[in-house]
Amino acid sequence: MSEERRSSQIFTGARVLGYVSTHVPFVARFIKRRGETLLCTSVGKWFHTYGCDKFRLLSVSGEHPGPITCMTGDSFHVYTASENDIYAWRRGCELKHVYKGHQAPIHQLLPFGVHLISIDKDNVLKIFDIKEGSEFLDLKFDETHFKITTLCHPPTYLNKILLGSKQGQLQIWNIRTSKLVYTFKGWDSPVTVTEAAPAIDVVAIALGNGKIILHNLRYDQEVMEFIHDWGRVSCLTFRMDGVPIMVTGSTQGHLVMWDLEEKRVKSQIQSAHFAKIAGLQCLNSEPLMVTNSQDNSLKMWIFDMPDGGARLLKKREGHSLPPTIVRYCEPTGGNILAAGSDSSLHIMNTVTETFNKSMGKASYNRKASKKKKRYQIDTKILPQITNISSCMQRDKQWDSIATLHEGKYLATTWSYNRMCMGTHKLKPPDMEKSTLSTCLTVTHCGNFVIIGYSNGQVHKFNMQSGLYRGHYGKENKQAHKGALRGVETDICNQRLITVGADDKLKFWHFKTATTPYHVLRLDESVSMTKCHRESGLLALANEDFTITLVDIDTMRVVRNFEGHVGKINDIDFDCQSRWLVSSSMDCTICTWDIPTSQLVDIFSVEQPCTSLTMSPTGDYLATSHVGELGICLWANRLLYSKVFLKPVDRNDVPRLKLPTTAAEKPDIDDIGTIDLGDDEYKSPEQISEELLTLSGQPTSRWLNLLNLDVIKRRNKPKIPLTVPKSAPFFLPTIPSLDLEFDLEKEKAGNTKKLLIPDTLSTLTPFAKKLNSCENESDYKECLEKLKLMSASAIEAEVTSMAPDAGGSVDVMRKFLIMLDILIRSNRDFELAQSYLSIFLKMHTKLIAQEDELMKPLESVEESATRAWSRLQNHLMYNICVVKALKDM
Repeated sequence: MSEERRSSQIFTGARVLGYVSTHVPFVARFIKRRGETLLCTSVGKWFHTYGCDKFRLLSVSGEHPGPITCMTGDSFHVYTASENDIYAWRRGCELKHVYKGHQAPIHQLLPFGVHLISIDKDNVLKIFDIKEGSEFLDLKFDETHFKITTLCHPPTYLNKILLGSKQGQLQIWNIRTSKLVYTFKGWDSPVTVTEAAPAIDVVAIALGNGKIILHNLRYDQEVMEFIHDWGRVSCLTFRMDGVPIMVTGSTQGHLVMWDLEEKRVKSQIQSAHFAKIAGLQCLNSEPLMVTNSQDNSLKMWIFDMPDGGARLLKKREGHSLPPTIVRYCEPTGGNILAAGSDSSLHIMNTVTETFNKSMGKASYNRKASKKKKRYQIDTKILPQITNISSCMQRDKQWDSIATLHEGKYLATTWSYNRMCMGTHKLKPPDMEKSTLSTCLTVTHCGNFVIIGYSNGQVHKFNMQSGLYRGHYGKENKQAHKGALRGVETDICNQRLITVGADDKLKFWHFKTATTPYHVLRLDESVSMTKCHRESGLLALANEDFTITLVDIDTMRVVRNFEGHVGKINDIDFDCQSRWLVSSSMDCTICTWDIPTSQLVDIFSVEQPCTSLTMSPTGDYLATSHVGELGICLWANRLLYSKVFLKPVDRNDVPRLKLPTTAAEKPDIDDIGTIDLGDDEYKSPEQISEELLTLSGQPTSRWLNLLNLDVIKRRNKPKIPLTVPKSAPFFLPTIPSLDLEFDLEKEKAGNTKKLLIPDTLSTLTPFAKKLNSCENESDYKECLEKLKLMSASAIEAEVTSMAPDAGGSVDVMRKFLIMLDILIRSNRDFELAQSYLSIFLKMHTKLIAQEDELMKPLESVEESATRAWSRLQNHLMYNICVVKALKDM
């Protein structure tokens, strides 16, 4: 396959939206320098890092060779296990170490000082040196007698770890001497969780039979016992802010708070998550608790309820089940509506995941669901959403989104402005319960929603009030003799187009709904429709895997597209109605050029695309896929590169990987390819000696050199300064931008205030340095010192070069030589012009009288003329080109 056909001609993978968490417990790390706790959650082959303050995504790690199986962290690294290897990361995205040696997948990790303890599926315990990466210890356990399930370190137990087993026994090992210290008899039930309690020598042990035991390790005695009736315990933690509360999470998604003083249940939260709670941890010295679950959510809870319970404070969540419908909802193309099998509606922002929002789950009674107690499970949730239509024209006034649900004939409304479900349930009168709603559309004005049903009826509702506004058709209120496959309206709300299972395409007047004014007989049965209102094109996805394009203005079929070999799942137009993008169960996504009626792009993916939508601005294609919780974004290459589209061969289909959460894919297998020691790139001071280079100095250093006298007069105070009678003592300073004191002291016994220098020279320090220059490097040092001076100091230095001001002709000659060297070097172009201007302004008459200064001045003039001529030629050329382009 050629290089061009290894990828799509139009689309390239950008990133995926909506991933937050998996079944792997999160890692909480307090960063003292930031003063913030960071949370790391696994999202498959990557992990995300969130900040607790704003729950904002901070970084995304590199890609692992396989899914992450477990995670842990300390104050320096985040450790992740993927397949048989362990990876250490700094700052959430920099790979530092790779630890190899395991022969099976790893399921337990524990940082232990300068060592890292790991346990794999083959019941092998290994200890690695974190810094050197070498293997420190290797222990093999017999699975029939002791199958390791948990791993923890009891505080104050030096060099010792506690292992829990599937057989119910516990063992304490000394890892320094590699010896078994003690074996606990156990409780004849698998140990699922072990967690050290704030009390010394006490460890909480959760068993597979639902018991929770607080056990004293020193005396091998049971302190207290609890029975967990809300499913098997999956995680356990203690409050770290001085309150004697133990919190447990179950496999059913419930949270239970236990009072350790009264030995009873303090509070509980049912359905805190909609799946098994994977991670649970209370933050140090704060009444906060963080949980994550495989329902793709990360939540923070605060303990401020009257009964000692916790309430939800912050959350980041995506779809708990794969989304099946995606639609862009704004003209700006910034947000995507996504609905899936979990009955929830989410807003995915394509710019930043901070703006991702969940509009909640569809409910028969939203107010009752909202007011339900924390201990109750919501039983009013509607089935999954099967279709979405929206219009944001009147979003501020009333609901703007309408949805259909599987197995129901009612439709629900949603408010994008209020980010929640609406109050209207759209039900036509006298509708049989066995009837199902099959399709819908919201009009372009946002005032009406048209819904088609399985009995052939089409009904109209008002979006503002939710009132019924009539139906289409005469006989038995039927518009078609069969189920509706699609309803569409034009941009002016003048026409309604319906397609039914009777293979008829009918055109109706929007207001007069008795009979259609035109009927078009179709050759094939239609499965779904899509209308581009701006261009008046209607696309029909047929059941024979073809696509028909109809012009609703002329009411004729204008295009037919053939090429798919599986059921067409979704179709959409681009913003200019030039392309038609379609997805099919054959795992391909095709792009059809409408004017030429040709297939111009095709690529296949790993999982079939269930829904797709093109951005209103044409920058992204958003897709959802079978079994994937995220929304994939594909960037449009034509926006940033020149691509000449041509018909492609259907038999030559490139296979693309789905986009990832990371921008780039580092080579994780070869740690040597990641160089972390390079310094930040710094641009050279001069790219080439042939190019004129500016200095980069602030304009205040050189721009106003010729107008300093005007500026000083303007800034002169109107009222003269009053000097106090007894002025405070101060140290004399040397004129410079850097604060330097003149430490020359008066001679002892000298009461005169006039300081007499040792030499009779009146030159300034800069003039002395300039006068002593002999080669080009000396002049460059003087120039660097001149750059540090302010505009007033530069003026004073240039003025003092005259013989009548304490200078000399030799100093002036050296200053001109310095300017000549600077101009010929093509560096600091604007500084050289400013310094030359102020010098000529101050000493024009003196230069004309001194022949010694004329020769270096002529050299400076020649160098400046040559540099300015070259710059002027380039400027005039560019101006002419721009003017010619504007006049075309």
